[in-house]
Amino acid sequence: MNPRARPLQAGPAAPVATYRQHAAGNSWWQRARAPLRDAAVTVLSAFRTVPTGENWIRFPYYHHVYQDERARFARQLSYLRNLGEFVSIDDAVSLLESSAPLDGRYFCITFDDGFRSCLDGAVPVLVDHGAPAAFFVPTQFIGTSIRDDAELIRSFYPHGRILVEFLGWDDCRQMAAAGMTIGSHTVTHARLADLSADQVEHELRRSKQVIEQQMGVPCEHFAVPLGRAGIHFLPDRDPAG
Repeated sequence: MNPRARPLQAGPAAPVATYRQHAAGNSWWQRARAPLRDAAVTVLSAFRTVPTGENWIRFPYYHHVYQDERARFARQLSYLRNLGEFVSIDDAVSLLESSAPLDGRYFCITFDDGFRSCLDGAVPVLVDHGAPAAFFVPTQFIGTSIRDDAELIRSFYPHGRILVEFLGWDDCRQMAAAGMTIGSHTVTHARLADLSADQVEHELRRSKQVIEQQMGVPCEHFAVPLGRAGIHFLPDRDPAG
């Protein structure tokens, strides 16, 4: 063996590309509870129907549509389209703020976290079904690369076991051109309840600034990370989105 030869450096691991891979990277507790949760949802949904004789607006939300989820996502949208009308988040806000009563049934679809599977898996299906959606992105992670930012990307989840690819800003602009909305999900995907008021203000103000700089349009929508009032954000202090 050549004593001057150096061992080859291992390249970065490949990002998850399927829901199966994503689930395998979860903590043991999340993996253990998933079958129980799915069973509970199946049982509960068997005895519930979507009311078609009422007027309402509902907000289905997602995080990712991986390669092995696209067909199911398409079936879900087809099912929803038979029950109501898809509207953008701008239109949903206008409906909610209007003094007039709702006259119809509406779905406003949103995605959290800014994973690249949103572009590859979700947007083509959304466009096919005429469904605009809002994508809430944590700006620190947008534009990262598996090659250069693997440690930061792994920090997105507390257990640090999932290497997931995030959107780039060109991706976000492509999605906007397809009729989608890009909104704020803070800078760092912060748990706002753990931050001071000044830190919360920075997370909100800075993420809005970056999105507006990158997208060239006002950022008018925000979704709080994690989302549970009193646990993940303080409703008396923080916006709920």
